Amino acid sequence: MIELTRLNGSRLDVNCDLIKYAESSPDTVLTLITGEKLVVLEACDEVGRRTRAHRAAILREAWPEALPALTARSAHEASTLTQLISDSTPQR
Repeated sequence: MIELTRLNGSRLDVNCDLIKYAESSPDTVLTLITGEKLVVLEACDEVGRRTRAHRAAILREAWPEALPALTARSAHEASTLTQLISDSTPQR
């Protein structure tokens, strides 16, 4: 769930997995997969940032050994870090 703000200032927690798309017109309108529309104060890019942060937190918790790859800034860096981890992991 990500925390957003309705136009009247009240807080709203949204299941970001249900967001079909977000558009600015000029307010940010979220359309959920159910067809419901929500209007929020946050800009579309902020909704996206919060969604990515939420999903990254879930991945970090579920897959802690992948943390270096999840925090890498590039595919090359991720590949290098993953290789370093596998080289230092004892073989069974």
